[in-house]
Amino acid sequence: MQKKPSLPALLQLTYALGQLGWSTLVNVIGIQLIYFYIPPENAGIAYFITQATFWGIFNAVSLIAASGRLWDAVTDPLIAHFSDHSRHRKGRRIPFLLYGSLPAALFCALMFFPPVPQVSFWNLLWLLVTQTLFYLFLTVYVTPYFALLAELGHSARERLNLSTWISITYALGIIVAAQAPALAGRLQEVLNLSPAGGFQAAVVVLAVVAFVFMLLPPLTIEEGKYCEVVPSEVPMLEAVKRTFRNRNFLFYVIADFAYFAALSIIMTGLLYYTTVLLFPENQTKGKELIGVLLALMVVVSFLFYPVVNLLARRLGKKVLVVFALIFYGFDFAGVWFLGKSPLNDFLSREMQAYLLIILASIPISFLGILPNAILADIAEHDALKSGVRQEGMYFAARTFMQKMGQTFGILVFAMLTILGKDPGNDLGIRLSGVVGFLLSVGAGFVFTLYREKELLEETAKLEKAHYA
Repeated sequence: MQKKPSLPALLQLTYALGQLGWSTLVNVIGIQLIYFYIPPENAGIAYFITQATFWGIFNAVSLIAASGRLWDAVTDPLIAHFSDHSRHRKGRRIPFLLYGSLPAALFCALMFFPPVPQVSFWNLLWLLVTQTLFYLFLTVYVTPYFALLAELGHSARERLNLSTWISITYALGIIVAAQAPALAGRLQEVLNLSPAGGFQAAVVVLAVVAFVFMLLPPLTIEEGKYCEVVPSEVPMLEAVKRTFRNRNFLFYVIADFAYFAALSIIMTGLLYYTTVLLFPENQTKGKELIGVLLALMVVVSFLFYPVVNLLARRLGKKVLVVFALIFYGFDFAGVWFLGKSPLNDFLSREMQAYLLIILASIPISFLGILPNAILADIAEHDALKSGVRQEGMYFAARTFMQKMGQTFGILVFAMLTILGKDPGNDLGIRLSGVVGFLLSVGAGFVFTLYREKELLEETAKLEKAHYA
């Protein structure tokens, strides 16, 4: 069989910029949603939904977030199935990216526009419906998008390079999303809006930017030219079973779940860390610091990207992922000490924030690049070994578990706010660091079970036979 041509550098860039788009949407939700609907007392934002707790540990936002993941249990494998089996003339993946981009951006913005200006059941229903539709269309885009990674990269090295590109754009999406608090403040001042209105205007601006970037891959990449477009014939249920019977994938996805849960906790908690733990007396400074901190995190992580790429080729990806997860966990533990002694005795509060983020950027540089490349290796190995190309299902299963991890993180954080989320009553916010530590270190130990060396050696032999 003749090998397809490699994706040119310019198209690698347009492919990666699609991730910048949906990363912006996801991180707007991660950074803003809990803060918007469960604001601390000094935020100046009115309550739109009940702040009551259920069974002593849950609140409305956490329950709605959890319900969204039950929905993903249906949509993720379903979209993967449709994509893997697609016979569309433009390919198995590209049409889904085109159809999913606009609705995903639209419903992301609408989540921040509750119809009633005070606490109301209708606001709860609005959040539930818009969240459900947002995650549906995000899945329509993201699952086929990641499946393209395995198909556009024709070797482990090409897949690593593509993974590096999309890691960069995912991080840039964090920077873009992190501008929401500062942008909200500017729009509030210029347009004479309420604090909630400023947040809403900022989210609309960012959703439009995200939509434009999400359009780039489907408008520029000719799938049939660079990918083997071979529809799968495996029924959906059997495809799901095949995916989770893969031992390497199982260890991978468990560790990935824990990592994204931990990442979701720190992203959700960052506004609380700055406005409640570090600068309770200066809300404006705490909010505006978010954009600076996340930009710094991305810039520092970028400095490590060439090192990550080089080390991955020399040492392998597995050992670097294990190291990064454990390192990340110990950085999380520092949240407990933010804004109090003994840390205050030798570090200013601003320096504490910078130190937390700079240390976090090191493992994030590894974990932003390597997991996608590892999963592409796993999917390609299975395709060559079994003759069944179901990359979509592998990435759907990973995306589902990733979103489950993110939701678990949001759920845990929202539950912890019950134990204290305000200046002087901040136990729940501090405990989020302890939970992040446990999740990250646990993920590191699980990933030691992944058999990287054997998988890559067998893949190389299968590729040689396949393209002979």
